[in-house]
Amino acid sequence: MSAAAEGSAARPAYEPHPFIGGRTAALRALAAWRMRWPGAPRVIVLTGSPGSGRSRLIHGFLMLCEPEYRKRLPLDDMDPATVPPDLPPPAVPSPALRTADQFQWLIADHFGLQAARAADIFTELAALEEPVTIVVPDVDAAGPVRAVGEPARLVRDVLKPLAATETVQLLADVPRELAAELAGSLPRGQVQIIDLDEAEWADPEGLLLHAETALDPGFGAPELPFTTDPAARRALAEAMARRAGTNRLTLQLAVQSVLMQPEGFDPVDESQLPADVGEALDLHARRLGADPQTLRLILAPLAFAEGEGLPVELLGLLSGAVAGRDMSQDIADGMLLAAPFVQPVEVAADEDSEDSEEGAGGDRTLLRLMHPAIAEEIRAGLPGVREAQTEIAMALLEAVPEQNWAKADPYIRDHLAAHTLEAGLLPRLFTDPGLFAHADPVTLRAAVEAVPPEELDPPARTYLRIAPVLTRTQAPAGMRAALLETAFVEDGLFPYAQALHALGFALPWRTLWSVPLAGVGAVRTGYLPAEEEGADNRQVAAFLVPEGTPGSRTAQGPADGPALLIHDLLQPEYVDVAPEQVLRPSDETLEAAPLGISRGADYLRVWARGTKEMVTALISDTPFTGADLSPDGVLVVATERGVTARQILAPVPAAAPTVPAQRTGTTDSDASTDPDASPGLEGDHS
Repeated sequence: MSAAAEGSAARPAYEPHPFIGGRTAALRALAAWRMRWPGAPRVIVLTGSPGSGRSRLIHGFLMLCEPEYRKRLPLDDMDPATVPPDLPPPAVPSPALRTADQFQWLIADHFGLQAARAADIFTELAALEEPVTIVVPDVDAAGPVRAVGEPARLVRDVLKPLAATETVQLLADVPRELAAELAGSLPRGQVQIIDLDEAEWADPEGLLLHAETALDPGFGAPELPFTTDPAARRALAEAMARRAGTNRLTLQLAVQSVLMQPEGFDPVDESQLPADVGEALDLHARRLGADPQTLRLILAPLAFAEGEGLPVELLGLLSGAVAGRDMSQDIADGMLLAAPFVQPVEVAADEDSEDSEEGAGGDRTLLRLMHPAIAEEIRAGLPGVREAQTEIAMALLEAVPEQNWAKADPYIRDHLAAHTLEAGLLPRLFTDPGLFAHADPVTLRAAVEAVPPEELDPPARTYLRIAPVLTRTQAPAGMRAALLETAFVEDGLFPYAQALHALGFALPWRTLWSVPLAGVGAVRTGYLPAEEEGADNRQVAAFLVPEGTPGSRTAQGPADGPALLIHDLLQPEYVDVAPEQVLRPSDETLEAAPLGISRGADYLRVWARGTKEMVTALISDTPFTGADLSPDGVLVVATERGVTARQILAPVPAAAPTVPAQRTGTTDSDASTDPDASPGLEGDHS
């Protein structure tokens, strides 16, 4: 055979995927699924052990589905069976750091569904004329709080009904412990499990190619004796792949360890190569002359980090908390030690700068581990997870300057609850109204919902009641404090409401009183004339209530009027007077009032009459049944839960002298359907 023929025979028939470098069997299955090939399943559940390469496979496959990426790939040289047809790209909603509720509304928004309830999303998808394709990567990254088990909820509440919807073609990357549950919900033939650790889908050739490419100076590796010599490079790649088995992460860590710190590495000594993630940590530490436990203690805070990662400034504090000793020198000396396992992330300064003095300024650096499997390995090697989280939580709490949440690092403010949850301390912490207002409501709600209700104190139960409004509106800290202030008054927790006024917030109102009263159909403000000359009139509110409501009276006249309850406008007490004694302010008085209101079903806008500028807004978790505003700015609002009065404190914008008032009256007839009447608080469904 000629040399040319030998070279031709040695080359593969097709070029591998340039990003994945293998996975031919899996790519063929995914391409058949994408083109709806006869006999192909409608749902594919991709799974495997942590670090098996699920995310990389999904990423590489999506490159083949995205028109812009397809232009950059050598499609003509690749196996045609691995290349899906040129179709519109699938929807790829990311569950990372999202709750199951947030995720399903993300799907609804993507497809422009008009669903009013979560259950309606699947009904509307089922009614679509054309099938839709959805790819869900990284289900194991779901949830704003790691310890609450959001991936399982996502599978149960969203992916299973999504997979059961006949108009949905679904590909989901799911942890192995949840894969069978998702697949088991479908009839045979509609679903296929691709487990990347099984022989049918394992990719030893691709793993070898990945190692050989990563060691090649032509692709960025440093020039070393075992990287520049092709034979030595190939031998080392074979040894690394053999030791790693089917785990791509173990191979990646082995390569990074060697290339970042090659001193002391013997490429022919296979015992220096890891067979799993734990060995990758320990072998790297020993080769650098360090104690493996020291490396694990340096990385321990990152193994417990929430959200996008841990601020670099907190690493030393928390490493010392877990270790029980000062780790500052270990960290200073251990940057090369930790480098193969850590990924820095540059993030923009905290947008809600009013919440935190730390948030003002430039970008900040977060640190996170290269892969969740490293975190699992480190947590498993500690004497106790709860004990470590207790030390972390206490250190974070002590790091709040003057115990003032407005000055706290954004990470502490938003994620302390997650650490205290796993430490079993959340019920004890969750009595601080300042934390309630300043913390990210999505994260805080997720943590508190994981605590059994009987373990929560009344303030925490109030928070959970109002949390859906806080997450739905995505309101800033000041408005969160205002909504919480009213909720505390509604639940009789007056000291907590008062505390929010003492935290430095410029709250738009002070809640005067709240009465739990069902069936209120309307409210009106008015007054009782003073009995003595020179005395002030008594300001009151009248509630329209069902006949027979205790304490109600009917107005006397030519015809009996409706049943009414009379309540003092400024004090938490009913007034026992005949309804006909209550007088309505004159039209002139109403027209001269500085404020007016407009309302929709569940929002209300208070605006300045002189300028038409919005002064403040209110959104409710239940529809309004009535609202009125007294001339001196007391807002009375009724819902199915009861009636609440708020004194508006927000400053009224001054009107230009030439701008006349245009509104007349502040009754419920002021409710407007004009888009400008929106309070500007609507957010996505969270």
